[in-house]
Amino acid sequence: MDLANSINGDRNKAIWIGVAIGTAVGVGIALSRRKKNAWTSAREVTKRVANRSSDITDTTRDIVERIKTIYEESRKVVDEAGELWAHGRKLVGY
Repeated sequence: MDLANSINGDRNKAIWIGVAIGTAVGVGIALSRRKKNAWTSAREVTKRVANRSSDITDTTRDIVERIKTIYEESRKVVDEAGELWAHGRKLVGY
């Protein structure tokens, strides 16, 4: 009788251990997939932006320099187009 109780006791322990592991995995999955509220998402975005602020600064500086170059070149094009227009009017007699 002791051998039968020992075998059943080991089986019961194994079943309970399996149930506990399954429950832990289920709870872990449920917690990892829960939806976050707006404040949590906003905090995470703020932290990411703060962590990458030096990258944003460098990128913004590069963009501003490119815009300056584009502006200066477009001004030159407009000035040259105006000169060509004036020259063309002189040739036609206006």
